[in-house]
Amino acid sequence: MTSEVKEIFSGDSPPAPAALAAKVRTLAPSMTRSMQRVAEAVAGDPAGCAALTVTGLAELTGTSEATVVRTARLLGYPGYRDLRLALAGLAAHQESGRAPSVTADIAVDDPISDVVAKLAYDEQQTLADTAAGLDTVQLGAAVAAASTARRIDIYGVGASSLVGQDLAQKLLRIGLIAHAHMDPHLAVTNAVQLRSGDVAIAITHSGSTSDVIEPLRVAFDHGATTVAITGRPDGPVTQYADHVLTTSTARESELRPAAMSSRTSQLLVVDCLFIGVAQRTYETAAPALAASYEALAHRHNPRTR
Repeated sequence: MTSEVKEIFSGDSPPAPAALAAKVRTLAPSMTRSMQRVAEAVAGDPAGCAALTVTGLAELTGTSEATVVRTARLLGYPGYRDLRLALAGLAAHQESGRAPSVTADIAVDDPISDVVAKLAYDEQQTLADTAAGLDTVQLGAAVAAASTARRIDIYGVGASSLVGQDLAQKLLRIGLIAHAHMDPHLAVTNAVQLRSGDVAIAITHSGSTSDVIEPLRVAFDHGATTVAITGRPDGPVTQYADHVLTTSTARESELRPAAMSSRTSQLLVVDCLFIGVAQRTYETAAPALAASYEALAHRHNPRTR
């Protein structure tokens, strides 16, 4: 875990108790195995761990007191005492709320009604995790850059390319110049044309997709403001990102590829980014959006043409 990743996830104040579980799920893949054991323990049994001293939690997880303290700090808390307070708050929150009646594990023989319930629950959890872990300072900076950009280029492949197209379409409808590049060669050749005042946005859940990293690097080298939307804040893509917007870590299963839940979290971030830009450019965005609705109205009701 790099110092840059810690800065991304560590704000001026500790995260709210409700955000703790989401933060654990996001950061766990990048932790050492001993830190993962601590993180999994506190997320799995916040009430039980809140009652333990630092020594007790170290013994429970088969780690050391130093590992427990390092894990607490990585999660955004000054020390273990602050983490215990958050665990107590999370336990109280869970007790006051309704326990989920389903899990996201879909079996091959599940009836379709169970599939609907499980997918709905998992989508809700993915959105909640993404919202809890999204750095609003980074988001605000990305919004500010995009609002005044001469041009916005968006890179993504596979499922992420669909999200990129969604963002480009939204931005075009409020009068901004935006292009979503699915062809990696065209992405690079277009990135060469970017300059200061332009914005490049890379969308990659893994954070290591070379066809997305390469055009972002070129855009970065040419002075454009760069944004990475990724589920791996320690991934290679963040080396070339001025601003990092973190999505929820996807929960992959045999019947549900990671692309499904990663797309859900990416779409939430894209919508937040778009609404932020629309707010800042409202005087021009509102008339542009109204004009696009009017231009398409006859297609929804051909008889009025």
